[in-house]
Amino acid sequence: MKIGIVNNRPLAVDALRRAIALKPAHHVIWVAGNGHEAIELCAKTPADLVLMDLVMPEMDGVEATRRVMASTPCPILIVTASVGANSRRVFEAMGHGALDAVDTPGIGSVDRQQNVARLLAKIETVGRMLDHKRGSPRVEAHQQARRRIGSERLIAIGASAGGPAALATVLRGLPRDFPAAIAIVQHVDEQFAPGMATWLGQHTALSVKIAAEGDRLAPGTVLLAGGSNHLVCKGANRVGYETEPTGYSYRPSVDVLFQSISHHWPGEVIGVLLTGMGRDGAVGLRALRNQGHHTIAQDEASSAVYGMPKAAATLHAAVEILPVDRIAPRLMGL
Repeated sequence: MKIGIVNNRPLAVDALRRAIALKPAHHVIWVAGNGHEAIELCAKTPADLVLMDLVMPEMDGVEATRRVMASTPCPILIVTASVGANSRRVFEAMGHGALDAVDTPGIGSVDRQQNVARLLAKIETVGRMLDHKRGSPRVEAHQQARRRIGSERLIAIGASAGGPAALATVLRGLPRDFPAAIAIVQHVDEQFAPGMATWLGQHTALSVKIAAEGDRLAPGTVLLAGGSNHLVCKGANRVGYETEPTGYSYRPSVDVLFQSISHHWPGEVIGVLLTGMGRDGAVGLRALRNQGHHTIAQDEASSAVYGMPKAAATLHAAVEILPVDRIAPRLMGL
């Protein structure tokens, strides 16, 4: 991949260059010392991936991400000194379309080796996403199934790039006594999934927590996928984690959650697919629609990255396509 670096610290730039050089398939095509330069270079010399620092003079990485995604959208990975210490800004940048975040490779031998490995793994994940995006979507036979009727109600939500802000908008619009359980897969690194649950909890009256093995899906409670395995519905209104299937670019996968719900949830379901790169969730959303459940995809105008919702629209997986600020009122109405 052609990679752009946005960082004003020479030591950090050198560390990133050395890490990228370990993989001959990747090479650095430009380095920007601030957000303004990054915006210009993204427009002039598009990169397959931009490694964006958060702390820079004049314009920080959050604003630079927002402007790049608004003008010349491209995959952005936040690479900063400490993801944990900057979690609030990491989630803001992801809300504008950044895909993920990782610590900058350090100068200490142990820390550097670990962080280099994490950085290269995330670059490889983005590369697989781009290859998958360029491929043709797999179209499965459309099947009609009788809708299962029951008193249990579940909202299943999937999101990726731009998801934190979209999720906050949806959850903010739901009251504390919302009469349905909510399960969410947001593509996010497991090391700061707990921080995202805390951050989302500050934007809603609902209870938000990381889903644990055996947790019950209960009205008024939001369970957010954590860890590196797939969150699934295991029947009896319980969730858990599975290692299979293995051939997915994202773990956890929105498709896997949606498809498990279509097989095991005994009552009513509303599937919601929000902003994100790639196609994860589109096939699963269609599985829910084929079961007779209501499905919603975010519209292009309000999506930071119109990939996953677009794939759902292409597969006719969504009953409705709505702006993000209309999704919560629609859930209330349904």
